[in-house]
Amino acid sequence: MHANMQIYHNPRCTKSRETLELIQDSGAKVEIVEYLKNPPTATELSAILDKLGMKAEDLIRKGETVYAEKYKGKTLTEKQWIQAMVENPILIERPIVVSGKKAVLGRPPENVKKLLR
Repeated sequence: MHANMQIYHNPRCTKSRETLELIQDSGAKVEIVEYLKNPPTATELSAILDKLGMKAEDLIRKGETVYAEKYKGKTLTEKQWIQAMVENPILIERPIVVSGKKAVLGRPPENVKKLLR
């Protein structure tokens, strides 16, 4: 039923772990993508943003050191923000859950229930 579900997961993140647990408790099959080890390509990230209905800049974790050092106060294009996340995957807000043509951000983790119906 939900075999094509993926979670872009950071095992060190509480929200990411809670979201993964909600998916597993539902019985849905999920592929875990540890995006810090295997970052998405610019094409994959662009497709994920389309499914989320978000702009690249809205997916940036602005509390990260690398953001403060490299990007704070800068105006970047959509492609440049995507490239920034590809090069610095720590900047990608987490967790992202993708199911078919839809995706949600697991903040709060309960958001994933929209994909589990």
